[in-house]
Amino acid sequence: MKIRILLSVCALTAVLSYGQTPSKQQHLLYVASPGIRNYVEHGGIGIIVYDIDAGYKFVKRIPTWAPPPEGQKPENVKGIVASAKTGRVYVSTINRMISLDAVTGKKYWDKPFEGGCDRMAISPDGKTLYVPQLEGPFWTVVNAMNGNVITRIETKSGSHNTIYSLDGKHVYMAGLKSPLLSIADTSTHKVSSTVGPFDNVIRPFTVNGSNTLAFVNVNGLLGFEIGDIRTGRKLYRVEVQGYGQGPVKRHGCPSHGIALTHDEREIWVVDGHNNYVHVFDATVMPPKQGVSIKLRDSPGWISFSIDGQFAYSSTGEIIDVAGKKVIAALTDETGRQVQSEKMLDLIVVKGKVAAAGNQFGVGMKQQ
Repeated sequence: MKIRILLSVCALTAVLSYGQTPSKQQHLLYVASPGIRNYVEHGGIGIIVYDIDAGYKFVKRIPTWAPPPEGQKPENVKGIVASAKTGRVYVSTINRMISLDAVTGKKYWDKPFEGGCDRMAISPDGKTLYVPQLEGPFWTVVNAMNGNVITRIETKSGSHNTIYSLDGKHVYMAGLKSPLLSIADTSTHKVSSTVGPFDNVIRPFTVNGSNTLAFVNVNGLLGFEIGDIRTGRKLYRVEVQGYGQGPVKRHGCPSHGIALTHDEREIWVVDGHNNYVHVFDATVMPPKQGVSIKLRDSPGWISFSIDGQFAYSSTGEIIDVAGKKVIAALTDETGRQVQSEKMLDLIVVKGKVAAAGNQFGVGMKQQ
């Protein structure tokens, strides 16, 4: 099956490392559910797999956890990560995390963590997980191969969202109770610096590939703020123009979702009240507002495919990045509309994971 565009440098390198040709690969989207709170009506329970090159056709469902007893609700999925180095995919819930073979679905481990789990991050070598306690005081550093705890990092920030730098040297940690973005040194597993304070507590965020800029959503803002990672200072506050700020379905935050295109030329930020994603030109500072794309429901997350061609909205819509148009909408094997804030794509070559995407829209320029 031939891919339709040239892969990004990272993805192409990973594919060639297996000695395979592009015609032997599959480009698959992995969607963890229930990925909108515990709403099973948006996709049930499990990891739903789609064939991207076949127009996002349903492929299979990988089991994660069994349905709860009658009268009880399933656990909210909080995050999804995967590693091409180990071929594993990990899904966290408000209580626990599971490690699976990304291709076969074989379970390696399934463990609860003290205080629960939130949106974790995995190291580039696939060996280490940084797992935020569910809105608690610390992050747990975990051995990704067996689920054993290595250490903890206490920030007392309401641990929530986590990003590993592309070079693996730092982890960015944002909490629901702090306007500061904490940065851990992965050689010591200790906080080495902070960025901010921003104007309010940090919600979703992203960073560029060279680890110089952080782009953050904050409570009370339809838009985003930008911080200088090197100096720790807040640089800009950018407000979406021409759209009213009002009540949102979830998260209580006007913009709960932000992503940087791979080439770092655009910032995409969601609008939960008006059901849009707004695109900003990031080649100028402060970024300049451009096209807005209408969505079918209230968005709470946005990310990009490995090759950078597609944007994945939590509403289950697939957006062509170049054309700025919705080209597909996800449904499951029953025809049910699928929505999730926890998804990423994988490239699989002859039964092995050759490249893994990211649940965050992180910039890919490292120079």
